[in-house]
Amino acid sequence: MQSEYRQRRQAVFEAIGQGAAIFCSAPMAVMHNDVDYVFRQDSDFFYLTGFNEPNAVAVLSPTHEKHQFVLFVQPKDKKKETWSGYLTGVEAAKERYGADEVYPISELGDKLTEYVMKASRLYYHFGRDQAFNYRIISLWQHLLRKKTKKGQGPVAIEDAKLLMQQFRRVKSDGELAKIRKAIAISAEAHNAIREMVRPGVYEYEIQAAIEHIFRREGAMGPAYPSIVAAGKNACILHYIDNNQVLQAGDVLLVDAGCAYDYYNADITRTWPVGDRISAEQKILYELVLEAQLAAIDKVQPGLPFNAFHDAATQIITTGLVELGLLKGDVDTLIKEKSIKPSSCMVPAIS
Repeated sequence: MQSEYRQRRQAVFEAIGQGAAIFCSAPMAVMHNDVDYVFRQDSDFFYLTGFNEPNAVAVLSPTHEKHQFVLFVQPKDKKKETWSGYLTGVEAAKERYGADEVYPISELGDKLTEYVMKASRLYYHFGRDQAFNYRIISLWQHLLRKKTKKGQGPVAIEDAKLLMQQFRRVKSDGELAKIRKAIAISAEAHNAIREMVRPGVYEYEIQAAIEHIFRREGAMGPAYPSIVAAGKNACILHYIDNNQVLQAGDVLLVDAGCAYDYYNADITRTWPVGDRISAEQKILYELVLEAQLAAIDKVQPGLPFNAFHDAATQIITTGLVELGLLKGDVDTLIKEKSIKPSSCMVPAIS
């Protein structure tokens, strides 16, 4: 896998030319007091390094004579590791992750200037860490002042996230394999809960069964908070309470997918609660199915990215007009986005 990370960094080197790119790890979020949330690495940082710890910085500096890929990481710390788990440390990070040089994160202030002072521009994404954002701005202003004397240094800052989009948009064979694995695990979980969807079962029981399969099959866990919404709860787009009991006659919407090595699945399905689906529910279900199949047909090279959405919108709007749930001309209703307030009438199937 390290060879693929090297190839990704090489592509970035070629794209930034005489520039330098700085990537910051995701922060560790605190749940309460001394309890942290499960750490989730910044996607761009992980894409380029494979390094999965907080409080780290990666620098790509093609203009530096010796070190083009540099990491700043947390050093080994027995006390911290007793509480929060093992750290890779400086020496092991250099060996495992292929960096030309690795420093303790405490040395970032002393070393960073060395790696970006000859760059023509900086690439950095201004994220939620306001203190680090300010640090980068201060660094750039400092180098800009020195440029008049030394004749070199960055004259601009560009968004590193925009830079990375061009690389991450096209997936490698290894990435596609991980995406397919995430989808396969998620599909298995959805299929496993078929027999559970009956009156008297709580939404959280369905959630627990799905997420049990995620972890059992080697996924990191849910890619996002699982939505298990019965009846009117399905009208809440991001419903995550998952604490109501299923009632006969309801339909149950389940929106859940797993994360596998930082690649996510996202699957939504709707199930009748009990043995039968009502005639009205079946009509709407089949309308959504028709829209889904039309959308899938539009996912092909050469078509604009919104073609699948437009196809689905056309079919659902037309269907709702024919059913009398919307009034007016179809094209006008689409233009006015009149379908949005009606969306909770339509159970999702994909």
